[in-house]
Amino acid sequence: MVLNYIWIGFFAIAFLIATVQLLLGNPDVFPAIMNSTFDNARTAFEISLGLTGVLSLWMGIMKIGERGGLVSILARLLSPLMVRLFPEIPAGHPVFGHIFMNFSANMLGLDNAATPLGLKAMEGLQELNKQKDTATNAMIMFLVLNTSGLTIIPVGVMTYRAVAGAAQPTDVFIPILIATAISTLAGMVITALYQRINLFNRAVMMFVTGLCLVVSGVIWLSSQVERETMNQWSTVVANVLLFSIIMAFIAAGVRKRINVYEAFVEGAKDGFGTAVRIIPYLVAILVAIGVFRASGAMDFIVGGAGRLAEMLGGSADYVAALPTALMKPLSGSGARGMMVDTMQQYGPDSFAGRLSCIFQSTTDTTFYILAVYFGSVGIRKTRHAVMAGLLTDICGVIAAIAVAAIFFG
Repeated sequence: MVLNYIWIGFFAIAFLIATVQLLLGNPDVFPAIMNSTFDNARTAFEISLGLTGVLSLWMGIMKIGERGGLVSILARLLSPLMVRLFPEIPAGHPVFGHIFMNFSANMLGLDNAATPLGLKAMEGLQELNKQKDTATNAMIMFLVLNTSGLTIIPVGVMTYRAVAGAAQPTDVFIPILIATAISTLAGMVITALYQRINLFNRAVMMFVTGLCLVVSGVIWLSSQVERETMNQWSTVVANVLLFSIIMAFIAAGVRKRINVYEAFVEGAKDGFGTAVRIIPYLVAILVAIGVFRASGAMDFIVGGAGRLAEMLGGSADYVAALPTALMKPLSGSGARGMMVDTMQQYGPDSFAGRLSCIFQSTTDTTFYILAVYFGSVGIRKTRHAVMAGLLTDICGVIAAIAVAAIFFG
């Protein structure tokens, strides 16, 4: 229901602002809006088409892991923590293994692997769902932790900074790591408050402590080696780990004497069906976002935020990076474009350029994730998922600004 109101709101605001622009003498605004609807509908289909191969690959690999028993083993190992965060799911359920695999891919910055693994986890959660059109608490916790965007290795952003000519492309690495860890912890706490989950227990505290130790360890390691070396090894380690997981799944299948090839094909068929199912949901959300942008609504909001900051005596440097933060919950590619544009206008080593990079990696595309993940299993009633996701985004933005001020202010 919340997504319904937001979707209508995008169109209503776009129409209002476009009408004002037309009355002020801008006859091109409505043609631009209509062009954006067609362009974004085509983009939604192209995204789904591009996902088809990746989904088929990873759904096939996960099917081998299920039949080989590795997913179940992983689920049992993670049960002490997962049953605290997802109390609706029975201890040791295989879906815990899928959830962990998705989180691991996100942390390593492997977006192509994270999405199909996340969709597989959603299928498992839907099997436990008694009301098939309504999101469960477990689904919402899973999605909010996804939208919090915990990233240990932000390879993509560092690559864009290198292309833009930054003196030290990896100088945002530690700030991103700190900000995204804060965002993830905030998302966990916010959702737990909605769902009345007690986080003050040994398993959760150990997880939080472990996360802090990992972040601290990566920060220490990055201070011991050249930044270019750190970037190179981050990419190598992430991909070696991922390929090792694939080989471990295949080896487990061979050990169990299953037909690995047939298991892969069976899982790949499910991946193809999932890619087709999400097309309508992607078209709906991307067209609404495109209309919102083409109408000038985004420029209006950014301009208003800038004037408000100036009235309150704030720095214009923060405002210059705001388009990336405002676009990120709506569109990953749109936020990426805003980040690149900010670096081009103000320089990759400017405060605004660096802050836009931190915004880009601190949280994930909330509406895109909700549309794709819920759409893949037919969820229509999202309950508190949108609000919890957006509150997490706000915490991430505040954390990004604070960290940027400390490191680059």
